Amino acid sequence: MSETNSSPAAAESAPEGPAGGIAQAAVEAAAPHRYTAAMAAGIEARWQDFWEAEGTYEAPNPTGDLAGDPATVARPKKFIMDMFPYPSGAGLHVGHPLGYIATDVYARYQRMTGHNVLHTLGFDAFGLPAEQHAVATGTHPRVSTEAAMDNMKRQLRRLGLGHDQRRSIATIDPAYYKWTQWIFLQIYNSWYDDEAGKARPIDELIAQFASGERAVPGATRAWPELDAAARAEVLSGYRLAYASEAPVNWAPGLGTVLANEEVTSDGRSERGNFPVFKSKLRQWNMRITAYADRLLDDLDGLDWPEAIKLQQRNWIGRSEGARVDFPVSTDGPGAVPATGAVSGGPATAPGTGVITVFTTRQDTLFGATYMVLAPEHDLVDRIVPAAWPEGTHDVWTGGHATPGDAVAAYRKQAAAKSDVERQADAKEKTGVFTGAHATNPVSGEQVPVFIADYVLMGYGTGAIMAVPAHDTRDFAFARAFELPMRCVVEPSDGRGTDPAEWDDAFASYDARIVNSAGDGITLDGLDVTAAKARITEWLEREGIGHGTVNFRLRDWLFSRQRYWGEPFPIVYDEDGVAHALPESMLPLELPEVDDYSPRTFDPDDADTRPETPLSRNADWVNVTLDLGDGPRAYRRETNTMPNWAGSCWYELRYLDPHNDQRLVDPDIERYWMSPRAGMPTGGVDLYVGGAEHAVLHLLYARFWSKVLFDLGHISSPEPFHKLFNQGMIQAYVYRDSRGIAVPAAEIEERDGAFFHQGERVSRLLGKMGKSLKNAVTPDEIAAEYGADTLRLYEMAMGPLDVSRPWDTRAVVGQYRLLQRLWRNLVDETTGDVTVTGDEPAEDTLRALHKAVDGVRQDLEGLRFNTAIAKLTELNNHLTKANGPLPRAVAEPLVLMIAPLAPHIAEELWRKLGRTDSVVHQDFPVADPAYVVDETVTCVVQIKGKVKARLEVSPSISDEELERIALADDKVRAALDGAGIRKVVVRAPKLVNIVPM
Repeated sequence: MSETNSSPAAAESAPEGPAGGIAQAAVEAAAPHRYTAAMAAGIEARWQDFWEAEGTYEAPNPTGDLAGDPATVARPKKFIMDMFPYPSGAGLHVGHPLGYIATDVYARYQRMTGHNVLHTLGFDAFGLPAEQHAVATGTHPRVSTEAAMDNMKRQLRRLGLGHDQRRSIATIDPAYYKWTQWIFLQIYNSWYDDEAGKARPIDELIAQFASGERAVPGATRAWPELDAAARAEVLSGYRLAYASEAPVNWAPGLGTVLANEEVTSDGRSERGNFPVFKSKLRQWNMRITAYADRLLDDLDGLDWPEAIKLQQRNWIGRSEGARVDFPVSTDGPGAVPATGAVSGGPATAPGTGVITVFTTRQDTLFGATYMVLAPEHDLVDRIVPAAWPEGTHDVWTGGHATPGDAVAAYRKQAAAKSDVERQADAKEKTGVFTGAHATNPVSGEQVPVFIADYVLMGYGTGAIMAVPAHDTRDFAFARAFELPMRCVVEPSDGRGTDPAEWDDAFASYDARIVNSAGDGITLDGLDVTAAKARITEWLEREGIGHGTVNFRLRDWLFSRQRYWGEPFPIVYDEDGVAHALPESMLPLELPEVDDYSPRTFDPDDADTRPETPLSRNADWVNVTLDLGDGPRAYRRETNTMPNWAGSCWYELRYLDPHNDQRLVDPDIERYWMSPRAGMPTGGVDLYVGGAEHAVLHLLYARFWSKVLFDLGHISSPEPFHKLFNQGMIQAYVYRDSRGIAVPAAEIEERDGAFFHQGERVSRLLGKMGKSLKNAVTPDEIAAEYGADTLRLYEMAMGPLDVSRPWDTRAVVGQYRLLQRLWRNLVDETTGDVTVTGDEPAEDTLRALHKAVDGVRQDLEGLRFNTAIAKLTELNNHLTKANGPLPRAVAEPLVLMIAPLAPHIAEELWRKLGRTDSVVHQDFPVADPAYVVDETVTCVVQIKGKVKARLEVSPSISDEELERIALADDKVRAALDGAGIRKVVVRAPKLVNIVPM
């Protein structure tokens, strides 16, 4: 129905935004049933209550306590998930719900297209922010976290999100983290069988050791002769969860260790910006490296953005090469036998050893002129002599009197840098000579051994053979330390073969090998591929190396020195041997403590060690338990799990959230997650979240799924089949002359400049947040326009995967769309529905069915902005039709808007006389006859210039279109009798004529 028929003229001329004062009062008096913010608030609250009371969004399981209607269970299923939100005390700003609204729209559409849809939301509630708040305020983390969750639930409910609330979870609930602890124990009690290519129970490995089927590695005694501590040490080398002394990132200012991914590029903690140092501590680790190949290979079967797959591939970092042994001795040229150790290390006798390197360029072995160890390498303490060998270059010593002093000082310097800093291409290369020499196994040449921070223990073997002529970093190091260089890959860029005359290294895989002949082996004249194969074969035959695959991926550091996290279900006996708690003792709950903070230290004091909050609770730490062999005294593990633990498996808890007997019922898990057509690895149908989780969360969750799959607990080896990364809603940040952010709401714009309280300020597009004073809450927008308007605006701002700036002034555009939609169905004076039973006009039918066809495709493809554009176009067409809407048009219009603006759709559906919820109605289906245009415009060009436009059938053939074009009077006149060389036809829209 047209606007002129909908209400008095006074209402039409009034502004459509939520204006106040006299004008608004006049509008309300003239049009008491107009769609306003106040009306929207009432409609939205009423329908939210209805949905909750009726269980509208409850998705039935095939069995168990959430079983439901068999007909619904029989439908095709869709499991749609958002990434876990962390319950912030500041609540939501309008940027947070972007992904939640998107998944809600998609879930609603899937329900309307005949699917059983599981869509819910829980909270990832362990972590550092709540603990830091507790330290600052004395409020228990559980109290502040639960208050934040309640506030977020209220905000999310107001948006009309269609979540199955029965399935909502929180990682801090003991009933939840009981199963996080249980999964940890499954991983702890497993090992990776390389021959079988999967995890197996550790008891099967123990049986192999006990029977003699498998030899005990490095042991001089058989398994039955080993004591409990020795057995535990052997098994630790196999378990998928194990404790070990390892280099860690230690942040004294936080009092905790951090994963590599939690350290910034400048060597500081992501949380708190404290310095991070390398230190050796006994920590829990997950042997994720055992799954490196599978984590790589299975990416091919996932429907993920290629950029995310690439980041995972790079992080795993698979490379093929060879391991090569270099004998090393302190008795090299001029060496003086060691009489002591490097400062801080045990005394060691002089002697020999082996440096094993991993290289992807074994073809360049003849070019290795020195070696470099990571400063943390265990071999360093054993090879450093008491004095500098005769003839040692001054530049190699770092100005120190002895190798021990030089190495100790350099280690301290390197410990202050993060791995990222060490890997950066710094202009100045640093290092120090160890005083030892190694033997190049192919040439027999003695080469000096250095330590330098550009070599990491976390990659390969923590040692490299340096080939400075053909590696950029080695070249720079060799120049800095006056080391020799040898060309073994013939340059193809015109430079000579003397590296002393080069400005940089020559690195190429498309070249010939030169200067590479020795006793029993020559590579000269071979290309790189052939040279690699020949040298690898020779190394294996001589027993000094072998071909191998290496990974950049390191085992996952799984310990945190925090309070607010899952306790480890591990205790230690009087001999320090770890024991797993039985399932009957789970959950092991966090005890109450008076002090929530770990002991923190001077942020710059690297020589400190962690002291955890749990370690100060002696009554909890020291316990007497009967683990099957009678009551004994034990000591509990006092670290807690990282905040990643609970989010590694939460998709499984959504399936069967109240099960206290098992992780998940197998029938329920198979129903929602099992592999099927188009989803070879199974998993969640759609997972939406930020691209910042490309590596950490996603890689960890994939690892846990694969272990649980191997052990037979779940049917899907992958947790998430389709991944979609939504963009970010940005906002302008305004800063004064001091660089301090000022409230965006108080900014005045004059002639393109921006002012705050009379002072000119700068403006820059950035993140939205409370600290930047530019946050807009969804509560504000919902109060001023209604939640449906907010939903529409966020979906209409642009493609979902692109970041976009927030503009409160633009929200009114979607508000007006809803007002016009309302007016097209409801008389604003009486509140009566104005639809008729008349047949729609031909042009209206075409507009309707084109919209139906386009909106269906857009909603299926997550193109919500273009779906809204099509609905706006249809609504405008109906507004201009200047008459009441036929019911045959009104009902499909309401159904199409329902996924995007569900509250107003429910209200209009009820006003149309329907008594059932719009949520489970069938989405309209387009009639193909009305989707295809009766005619399309064909452009006819001659020499690239348009000479005619023809109205033709969309199904016209190339031959018929060419005949019509050549017969057209305008075309004939333009040709003016000229012959035709060629006619290019692209039916139905283009004919291009090339004259002679």
